[in-house]
Amino acid sequence: MTLTPHIVVIEDHAVTRMRLVSYLRQQLYRVSEAADAAQAEDIMARNPADLLIVDINLEGKDGLEITREQRARSDVGIILLTARTDHVDRIVGLELGADDYITKPFDPRELAARVKNLLRRVAEGRAAGSQAARPVKLGGWTLDMEARRVMDASGAEVTLTKSEFDLLRHFAQASGMVLSRTRLMQAISHREWNADDRTVDVLVGRLRRKLAQASPPPATITTVHGEGYMFIAMAEGKA
Repeated sequence: MTLTPHIVVIEDHAVTRMRLVSYLRQQLYRVSEAADAAQAEDIMARNPADLLIVDINLEGKDGLEITREQRARSDVGIILLTARTDHVDRIVGLELGADDYITKPFDPRELAARVKNLLRRVAEGRAAGSQAARPVKLGGWTLDMEARRVMDASGAEVTLTKSEFDLLRHFAQASGMVLSRTRLMQAISHREWNADDRTVDVLVGRLRRKLAQASPPPATITTVHGEGYMFIAMAEGKA
């Protein structure tokens, strides 16, 4: 018998928390609620979660710190609740391991869709278990898909955030193709890109700088104006 997914809502604003919990229970999920990180940790110690919905601006331990800690210890799905002006926080949240974000005030239908999609991906990831993906070579670099690690030509580990790794993996699997910002946005957060959101551009810029700093660079990322970005992997041993 498959258990109904367990969702933990971590939100210190009582009215917002009540609204979230009520709506999710109407969708027939098992839902627990917490006003802060300590309450959430107590809940998850007794009943592991499949998905966390976390307000970034919590008092005490905030949503970004919760995201970092949870991602280090589990594969739980994480959706951050943000204000519309929290552009930098959204990017940092994705880099720390959040899967998606919802801006306040949120549309219940959008929330339901994102929760459903993320729960499906979490379940698929857990079902895949130990099925190893073959490492990918990029001009001397090696992408270990299973361990989510990147090694340079000397065998030293290259430090990438979760979002940077997801971008690099997606680029590597489509080398030579023009990838739209929408496609790249879906690769890092599984949401649609919109013209006011610079998340993709900021993260691509950071990844591009890290590639350029390597000697020799394993790949280049070119901006294709009006369309997106093109990733060109170097042949191994060539600059």
